[in-house]
Parts: sequence; structure tokens; C-alpha cells
Amino acid sequence: MTKQTGRFGGRNGWAIDYRVFNTSAMTAPGVTVTKFLGMAKSETAIALNRRTDTRNDFKNHVEHSDILRQYIGTDQRKIVINLYKYFVEKQSENPDSPRLTYKQMLLEISKSSGIGQRTIQTTLSEYESQGTVSSPSKERFRPTIIEKIDEFDKNAIRQKIHNFWRNREVPTIKKMLVAINEDETLPNMKRTSFQAVLKDLQFEYVKKNRETHSRTWLDTTVKSSRDAFLEGLTTGQKEPSGKGKRLIVLHIGSSDGFVPGGLLCFESKTNSTDYHDEMNGDTFYEWFVRILPLLIENAIIVMDDASYHSVKKCKIPNKSWKKQKIIDWIESRGEIVTHPICKNDLMKEVRKLKDTYDKYVIDEYAKDNKKLVLRLPPYHCELNPIELAWSSVKSYVRTHNNTFKIKDVLELLKKGVGNVTTEMWTNFVGHVIKEEDKFLNLDHLSDEVMDEEPDEGERLLRRQHLRLFWQFTERLADV
Repeated sequence: MTKQTGRFGGRNGWAIDYRVFNTSAMTAPGVTVTKFLGMAKSETAIALNRRTDTRNDFKNHVEHSDILRQYIGTDQRKIVINLYKYFVEKQSENPDSPRLTYKQMLLEISKSSGIGQRTIQTTLSEYESQGTVSSPSKERFRPTIIEKIDEFDKNAIRQKIHNFWRNREVPTIKKMLVAINEDETLPNMKRTSFQAVLKDLQFEYVKKNRETHSRTWLDTTVKSSRDAFLEGLTTGQKEPSGKGKRLIVLHIGSSDGFVPGGLLCFESKTNSTDYHDEMNGDTFYEWFVRILPLLIENAIIVMDDASYHSVKKCKIPNKSWKKQKIIDWIESRGEIVTHPICKNDLMKEVRKLKDTYDKYVIDEYAKDNKKLVLRLPPYHCELNPIELAWSSVKSYVRTHNNTFKIKDVLELLKKGVGNVTTEMWTNFVGHVIKEEDKFLNLDHLSDEVMDEEPDEGERLLRRQHLRLFWQFTERLADV
């Protein structure tokens, strides 16, 4: 990193980021098609109406079943397929009989099964395309522990682990889990969840190898809003509800300060608390193209690996792709595919070509304009000085915001950006350089700590000596 960039933090180093203020019945022996149709009618009518219907009630229900669009399971879907096959087979056996159109066949199946025509049509389409039918999934989406923890908590967890090395102590699962669960600012986790987080943070288990809150003064004498009203006092500043629209902000800066004209701020269109719903690769690219001429030549642009920064120029095939689609992708790159070939061999060919075509849109555009994009490792936001600049801006907005109106927040935001001076940016960059040095020293420190630990042979030798010592002591006791 030092050799390539001339050390981050010089005049050419720019920090970039953004923030946001019954088929079994059909095959049973002795069951004819007529009997099966009767069973289908009765069973379906019972399932849909939950009562014993007369024939007229059942017909009325069938006529309105399209409006209901009822949920049907796999067994009922298979009944629809079998009925469809029955009518097709019946027509093929009697070519002189009147031919049923597709809509007429849907109506006949609907009358026979009591299922709506729209549902029947969907079921038949699924069977024709996939060759099978299945029940719609009723499972609710449950976020994993990885999705529940945000980037800042992940970074704090990583810092906790590194502190063990700085204290010259080997971080084991048990020690790390105790330290994290004792920290009230971090989520409480179990061992299996913590191991999943470690894997997401790209920590590896090896054997003998290295691998703001705001403060405010409160009047404790005011016990309730009624007391405050009677005494002519207040209950303190009204806190925002957290609901409503938000501002999405994008900026770029270096040791020379925020780049003039680089600010992009727009109001969210939804009340979502996640700005990912609003920011996308197109919006970021348009801003990036606009601000690139404002930077000096050969500038190094530092950014994280957010999805909006990481739009690929072309999609790279993976195992979820269909085989023919992978073949088309390889052949479109001028390569020859010999047949027959399995998907695993195709993926080997893809891996050979990946380095050539796995490019980011932003990186290539910057390179064409004599700029270089330097991407940070995942969850290493402390290596980007703009994080400290955003902390200063948000602190200013939080301190002076007393109306919680979007227009007032926008004006405070602009003032907060203007209050971040060149001297402050220089200090931010200097702080990041110190953090870089810590990471560089951490590798050497972890090596030293692991070298001080006895290897497996030494441990076995110590155990053998200890066993002989106790045997000798027991013999002395017997004497």
C-alpha cells in the first residue's frame, strides 16, 4: 500500500464516502377416473367451504372461485394436473367428439375440482415450464446474525479481537466471546453466532500460525410533565421520533479539505431507515463522473466496498447459472468449448478468464481519467479519514438542531461541512496513518506471541515429564 500510493494521506490521497442523517387417490387400485372425479369434487368442496354443500351451492362457489384466489397445496395442484391429463387423453381417444378449447378445458377442470380458473392456469403454466408443481412457500424471512449487526459493530468486534494481540494474549473463542458480551454497546451473542460473525469478518482458525453518543444536562427535580407545567419549567429538549424522511449525503475530501462543488445531498423519497433503498450504483456513478474533473491529476481515491461502489462492468458466471448460459459467456470471449463438458469444468474456464473481465465500472472510469481507486478491506472504516469528518459534521448538526425540520437540517449540514477546516482534515489523515502503522505492527506482534507459545511436541513432552514426576512422587509416598 505504501509503495503503490506513496502513503495514503498526501495531497493526492482523497477519501470518499456517503452517509445519511391427493395424488395418491388417483393411483390407488380400484379407483376409476369417474370415482376420482367424484372424490376430487367432494374433497375440494369440503376444503373450500368448510361445510357440506349441496350441488347448487358448490356450483355457485366454483363460479366465484376466481375472485377468492384461494391457496392450494401440492396435492390439489396435482389433482389439477391429473384432470388436465384426463381431458386431453379423453379427446385423443375420441377424435370425433367436439374439441375443447383451452378456456373451455379450464372451465371444465374448475367445475370438476372447485378451484378457480386463474389458479388452474397458473398451475398448468408452472407444470409446463418446470415439469412439476409445488406449494407456495409460507416461510417468513428471518435475518441472520450477520444481517442484524451493522458495519460499525463489526468493526468494534474486530478491534476487540485485535486488542488481545496488543495485550500479548492469544484470542480464543471463549475469551473473545466473554469480552464482547461484557460490552454493553455490542450485541450479545452465543458461540455459534459469534463463529459466524468471525467467518464473515474473514478471521481464520489456525494452529500455531498467524493467521457518540450525545451528552446533555437534565434537571432531576422535574419528575413529570405535570410538575414542569406547575413550576413553569420544561421537561428538556424534545427528542425526534426517528420517523419521517431523511437526507442522503455524498461528499469527497482530502488533506486540503472537502472538495468545493463535491457535495451531493438529496431528500429520501421514502420513510425507510435504510438509505440503501435510495442510493444505487447509477446515482453514485453520475456523481462520480461529475466530481472527477475537480480532482488533481493522478489522484488516489479511497473508498470502501459498498455495493454502489462495486458495480461490475460485466457479470461473471457462477454455479447458479444454467449450463448453456455459461457456455455462451465463455464463447463470447473468444474461447472454444469442447462438448460434452460438465459444469465444474466450465467453471474452471470461467476462473481462468475472471481476472481479465472482473472489473469495476468506477475503477475503469477513473483509470481512463488518470485517477486510481484504492479500495479498503471490508469493515475497516477507521482507515478512511472522511469517517472522522462525518463525525464532526453530524456532531454540529446534532448540537444545533432544535426544530427537526428537513430544511433546517439541510442548512445545518452545509454549515457543518464548512466548519471542517483544512487543519482538521490534516489531523484526520494523520490519525489514519497511525492506524495503518498499528495494523502493520500487528502482524509482527501476532507472530511473536505465537512463537512464544509451545508447539505440539513441546506440550506432549511437558505432559510426559509431568506424568513421570507424579509417578515418582507416588513411589516415594509408598516407601
